[in-house]
Amino acid sequence: MNPIGLISMQYARPFTAEHFRHFDAMKRQGFDFVELLVPEVGELDLRETASALAGAGLGVVLAARVNLQRNLSSDDRAAHQAGIDYLRYTADCAAELGATIVGGPLTGNPLVFAGRPPAPVAEEERLARKQRCVEGLRAAGDHAEGLNIKLAIEPLNRFESDVLQTTQQAMELLEAVDHPFVGLMLDTFHMHMEEADIAEAIRLGGPRLVHFQANENHRGFPGTGATDWVSVFRALREVGYWGPVSLEPFRRNDDRFGVPFAQWRPPHEDEDARLSASAAFIRSHLELTEYRR
Repeated sequence: MNPIGLISMQYARPFTAEHFRHFDAMKRQGFDFVELLVPEVGELDLRETASALAGAGLGVVLAARVNLQRNLSSDDRAAHQAGIDYLRYTADCAAELGATIVGGPLTGNPLVFAGRPPAPVAEEERLARKQRCVEGLRAAGDHAEGLNIKLAIEPLNRFESDVLQTTQQAMELLEAVDHPFVGLMLDTFHMHMEEADIAEAIRLGGPRLVHFQANENHRGFPGTGATDWVSVFRALREVGYWGPVSLEPFRRNDDRFGVPFAQWRPPHEDEDARLSASAAFIRSHLELTEYRR
């Protein structure tokens, strides 16, 4: 059975030592691992964090945080190099925490969360961005390989990235990178916006898939939105995916006019029961797709 995890920012962002108490709650809710945002330098003591995870009986997957100053896609040499250095740092963190996967928008070039709109790109620059990503991922992949850590690139929707948005684009990039320690991460939230058929996209990316995020179209709790979870998990089974499946149900219940859904907000009420139900929902779908006939 695939291990099922929960993103750390379900509870707090940044996630610091004072939030270690939530690890026990995650375990009680039925989660096998936490998807922890890669801590910034000084944000967490990695040895203490590893000890707290072990004490709760949780595994860990890391989620990278890029910005325009550490950006593989950038034509600024310093920002590009900082992007490579950052990915090496994430692999170092993973090794110390006992993780084997670092996923996220590793290619960089964030849009809305960097406060910039998409803009037309000349063909020469488009190809140059691809080459910079290839070179950066190879360099970071070599470092990760030495630590037995896999890096997983994540396509984001058109409002969050202008370099990697679909599974097809990711497969093109991965073919060019051609590195055994650089693979694919998919997130159904983004796939709802950019894929014509989520199940077909999973089948396309299956050979490279190392991490999967099972998120509703509105980022609510699984089963409360429009996702066809049966077809999603059948596709995962068809491609033989047995890796981690994590959840990011951090959209809070607040439909008042003018409340920005894109802005992360901490929980304002006890969500334990809904998180337990979410873990059970995903686990049951994973198990029952094996018995569809």
